[in-house]
Amino acid sequence: MNDLLKGLNLYLVGMMGAGKTTLGRLLAKDLGYGFVDSDDVITKAAGKNISQIFAEDGEDAFRQLESDVLGQIAAFTRLTIATGGGIILKRENWSYLRQGLVVWLDVPVAELERRLREDTTRPLLQDTGLEEKLVSLMETRYPLYSQSDLKITIQAGETPADIAQRIIRDIPSVLKNPDNN
Repeated sequence: MNDLLKGLNLYLVGMMGAGKTTLGRLLAKDLGYGFVDSDDVITKAAGKNISQIFAEDGEDAFRQLESDVLGQIAAFTRLTIATGGGIILKRENWSYLRQGLVVWLDVPVAELERRLREDTTRPLLQDTGLEEKLVSLMETRYPLYSQSDLKITIQAGETPADIAQRIIRDIPSVLKNPDNN
């Protein structure tokens, strides 16, 4: 299992509430990899939480910091990285993501809404109705998420352990086999 990705980083992308951090920890353990949550690195680097960065510096400043952090993380190997939901918005981020394997955790809006209903920490969910905002974000991001190497559609009721095992099972289907070129 430890050599499944041959040292390539595994990047988890998807909407907020998709379970990137939870699954990232499980996958890192299963793969014998380190785990990094890019949002945690951003808050440590900035010395403030993401809501504060959005409020005090704006979304553009946050996105630039996010890109800078991703560039630093991408320099390492054998990591499972939980990214922020909007990491796919900047083209330059794809140059970093493409250095590893990108897995899109695709969660239906109704399930995201259920998961995020009580969450008051997410800056992009503060100004409108939750479902309306999630649908709007998903419409914008769907074409970008769909550029991922592997799409994992998550159903309500699936356990994180089941999803992690499905990801590990499906990884070989998208890896290029250097022996067969």
